[in-house]
Amino acid sequence: MQKRWVVKPKNDVKKTNKLRDELGVNSVIAELLLNRGISTFDTAKQFFRPMLDMLHDPFLMRDMEKAISRIEQAIGNKEKILIYGDYDVDGTTAVSVVYSFFRDFHSGLEFYIPDRYLEGYGISLAGVDYAAANGFSLIIALDCGIKAIDKVSYAKAKGIDFIIGDHHLPGDHIPDAVAVLDPKRIDCPYPYKELSGCGIGFKIIQAFIQKNAMDIQLAYQYLDLVAVSIASDIVPITGENRILTHFGLKKLNTNPNCGLQALINLSSNKTGQFSVNDIVFQIGPRINAAGRIEHAKDAVKLLISKSLQEAKDFSVTVDDQNNLRKDFDLKITEEALAIINNDEILKARKSTVLFKEDWHKGVIGIVASRLTEKYYRPTIILTQTNGHIAGSARSVIGFDLYEALSECSDLLEQYGGHKYAAGLTMSLENVPAFQEKFEQVVSSNIKPEMLQQEVLIEAELAFQDIDAKFYRLLRQFEPFGPHNEAPILLSRNVYGTGYVVGSNHIKITVHQEGVHRFDCIGFGLASHIDHINAGKPFDICYTIEENNWRGKKNLQLNIKAIRY
Repeated sequence: MQKRWVVKPKNDVKKTNKLRDELGVNSVIAELLLNRGISTFDTAKQFFRPMLDMLHDPFLMRDMEKAISRIEQAIGNKEKILIYGDYDVDGTTAVSVVYSFFRDFHSGLEFYIPDRYLEGYGISLAGVDYAAANGFSLIIALDCGIKAIDKVSYAKAKGIDFIIGDHHLPGDHIPDAVAVLDPKRIDCPYPYKELSGCGIGFKIIQAFIQKNAMDIQLAYQYLDLVAVSIASDIVPITGENRILTHFGLKKLNTNPNCGLQALINLSSNKTGQFSVNDIVFQIGPRINAAGRIEHAKDAVKLLISKSLQEAKDFSVTVDDQNNLRKDFDLKITEEALAIINNDEILKARKSTVLFKEDWHKGVIGIVASRLTEKYYRPTIILTQTNGHIAGSARSVIGFDLYEALSECSDLLEQYGGHKYAAGLTMSLENVPAFQEKFEQVVSSNIKPEMLQQEVLIEAELAFQDIDAKFYRLLRQFEPFGPHNEAPILLSRNVYGTGYVVGSNHIKITVHQEGVHRFDCIGFGLASHIDHINAGKPFDICYTIEENNWRGKKNLQLNIKAIRY
């Protein structure tokens, strides 16, 4: 599919030149900084030189004082505390961080992760009943609970207090808990609103340490787990998240948590430093697989391991579950693609809604993402589970999936999510009607340009401007991620030669004006190889990276799109 190239408008020339001169950088670096809201020497210094003492005071978060006082009371009275979290990477890392910290000086501690299939997302009645039956008087819920009004009331009637640490948008009412920690609360003055669920757990620890005059390094030892949560939960890597990720990656690459080290040993032959991208594609899926295939408590057991030897056994279990997840993922994706390819009506649609009763519920979200990448249109994958039809939905840039589901709500039992990802359930008899209505809603509301993948280009430059200093400065923009993406750059009228690798990728060498040659990799771009080798000029948009092959390092362009 040909991608739509969108070049960001240039910033005000006076602002660009002023920042360029203040920092002693070229105009492209100044443009990239302005695109990220950095317009002064001081803000640039903070961006390029993040420091842990830039983290906000945790007591700026509403209810933090109440939360810490209740935890201190529970520890002082030797109450049993249950650390409760969601079954994805963010939830399991959050539970692992808070549990690992408090277990060192409180013995009455357990953790609880709901069963994805039997209990579903968030606080469950079964979880509250477990706490009541086993004598827990305090539940600390992480990465969930902000809308669990009924469940918190149910727990209160059983004599169980709740502290909620969540980062999702609240509803119209806040649960009647002892403390509700969520920067997205309208009445919460906390300066940074985009923490992960594990980030909220970290702030609880930071606050406890601060109040009790403990060594802050006791909190910093968990920064690698916080970085894994930030990368895997796709939260913005800006502000406080960028600081936490910067130092979390340092710890991951020097002295990782035993569980993470065991996963790294199993999952990677990588010789260089782990990046956000490596977490997203190598570590995160393995942690997630536990909850998708068996039970997410296996992931927590791995991440709270006290020794590498202990972690090894759990890492093998989690890795086996991930291999099974990949098998399910591959099989279901192939089946889904075959259904579309063999049906001209489905091919021509502006949405994809597919149902097969035996597809594994734990991977339908992954399959929906893969099909969205392939056909670039709103996609829903449905399967049968516990007598209901469950679905996972993904959207494309600009199209509000949640709004589209709202228009189909008469056919749904329940649905939830946000603009680009959602979950839903319905009865079996409503599936055909839903497929038709969803297609009607999408066709009526989606704009043609939304059905073409966009490449957002930040700046144009000539090859002669790409040198060691430029790349050194570009590296300091890391860690890359949402709202701080690796800059995509544009160079025009380049020439190249190369060849196809694998089934659909290219390795080429390009040059501009006869000089400044760069090696390039281009994934999924094999259809362009004849034009490239014909000696005709073309334009490329790309990111710049360092290729490390057998100890030899050189700059490489990762081509995102080509046009003539």
